[in-house]
Amino acid sequence: MRFFTHLAVLSGLAAPLSASAWGADGHRLIAELAESQLSPAAAAEVGRLLSLEPGATMVSVSTWADEKRSGVTAPLHYVNLPEGDCTYRRERDCAGGRCLVEAIVTKVQVLKSAAPDTERLLAMKYLIHFVGDIHQPLHVGLASDKGGNQFQVRAFGRGSNLHAVWDGDLIRRRAGGMSQLLQEASAAAPRTHDTVDPARWARESCIVRSAAGFYPLDRTTGPSYAARWDGTLVAQIALAGRRLAEALNSVVKPR
Repeated sequence: MRFFTHLAVLSGLAAPLSASAWGADGHRLIAELAESQLSPAAAAEVGRLLSLEPGATMVSVSTWADEKRSGVTAPLHYVNLPEGDCTYRRERDCAGGRCLVEAIVTKVQVLKSAAPDTERLLAMKYLIHFVGDIHQPLHVGLASDKGGNQFQVRAFGRGSNLHAVWDGDLIRRRAGGMSQLLQEASAAAPRTHDTVDPARWARESCIVRSAAGFYPLDRTTGPSYAARWDGTLVAQIALAGRRLAEALNSVVKPR
């Protein structure tokens, strides 16, 4: 199966804990899952666009948006929803259209358009990353604690914050490593078709981070916290991979 093509890459990479949703490993894993679920037509067009950058693959470009992140693009990686209300409202939650939900909408529109291939490739690179972001629950976070970045915790015996735990610790500290996580996420991926609906995806992630226990009352995120939320971790990664594949299947058409 193609899920294991990039395991050597996945297992050897790390990123600053709060730099990207899921960290580098998670984004590459999601891209690998999505690639394995592309239709033949979408796979051909994705490959053609990627060929504009020699050596590029879905996995290799999955972290590009973080590597090129700046003050201008940073707001596109998250959306804040208020406590107690997980329904996304553009006028309230996305001033000027600069948030994660609208970024996904915009990149999909570019991919559907007759824009030059260079623009469509750029949009695809962002889309590959942003679909991963929106399934990390703290990228649909609270403004009050900056998506968990200011919620300090004791994580596996050291000082950290909740965002960093979800970005990297929960993946890197799993038993079985990346190979096992790929297998579990593949098995958990829904096989039904899904529409590209980032507002709904944001709502679902908001519901996860609003659940009892997600923010640990004792501010400790050790093995017991990881065990409690492991099923959610796998499910969110599986959903991200499937939905990214569905998005590309529906909007990346051969020319």
